[in-house]
Amino acid sequence: MSAFAIVALAASTSVVALSSANAALPSWCGPKKITMGFTDGFGGNSWRLVTTAAVREEVKLCPNVTKLYYADGQGKTDKAISDIKGMVAKGVKAIVVFPDAGQAMLPALRSAYKAGVVTVPYRVAPGGTAGKDYDIFIGSDFVLAGKLWGQWIKKNLPDGGNILRISGPAGNSQGADESKGLEQVLGTTGKYKFIGEAPFEVTGWDPGKTQEVLTAAIAKYPKIDVITSDFGPSMVSALQAAVDSGWKVPAIATSDGNVLGCFFEDNKATQPDFKMMTISTQNDHSRLATQWAVALATGGKKPKDKAYPSTLFEDSISGKPSKVQCRTDLPGDVYLSAKMSGDAQAKLKTN
Repeated sequence: MSAFAIVALAASTSVVALSSANAALPSWCGPKKITMGFTDGFGGNSWRLVTTAAVREEVKLCPNVTKLYYADGQGKTDKAISDIKGMVAKGVKAIVVFPDAGQAMLPALRSAYKAGVVTVPYRVAPGGTAGKDYDIFIGSDFVLAGKLWGQWIKKNLPDGGNILRISGPAGNSQGADESKGLEQVLGTTGKYKFIGEAPFEVTGWDPGKTQEVLTAAIAKYPKIDVITSDFGPSMVSALQAAVDSGWKVPAIATSDGNVLGCFFEDNKATQPDFKMMTISTQNDHSRLATQWAVALATGGKKPKDKAYPSTLFEDSISGKPSKVQCRTDLPGDVYLSAKMSGDAQAKLKTN
């Protein structure tokens, strides 16, 4: 299949012209020809870059998707809403939406669905009802992610401790569900104490905001035994600054990223309390959402799965399923749990 070009249309918006080569087609690629859109509520970090590239890779497998439009909401709810409306106006037949702002995005999703566009929100729950407000929501079991963190914390810090929780935008379902999972395993009134804002400290998954939040928490709470975060790499600059000031890194339960793995390797010898586990950062969640959108719009076979799994990736204590990974030959902003290789991710910036 030939390479495809990305042509800028406007700030934070692009269109991909796709190959029409007819290789062996996946079952979710049906016979109807369509154009489709992918709107990202916030495209401003490396995780989103890889996740968007995963969508483009997946769409290339179905030549009956003749064009893919992309728009970045830049963390602004009004722009994210406008992006969806813009996709509908372009005449797309299917749209995949990362609705960062949660329920605030529901009217726009409903409008697209009512206009006859196959509408597939994923990852952050927008509320509403499938079949009424959109075709299907492709979530993940983030409660399980929180349970996996909780089980690791309980095993490796059996005497309890203070736990600081960090997640993305206020009200996002991912962070809320992770907190539910943590509380189901660790309880809320025993030896494990949740500190900071409930159900999590708000960062918007933005590295700059994460540094601000984490720096403030370190100053406010003299004793932090565990930090949980669903975007681990965003913490590294704050952690490094804290280490430079003499702060001791606590245990961390989070999601993977090369910069975080290398930070661990660089500091483990001098940070006796620094234990770490990660779950897969799930860049490939967008692939499943894309398969559903294409299947429904082209007449292909619906995928079997309706949710993307949370899975363990690294554990500095047990080494299972993997010890902490660090590729010093690659940039920090690659995710070694992703289907796309770290080497391929490293080339995205220049493509």
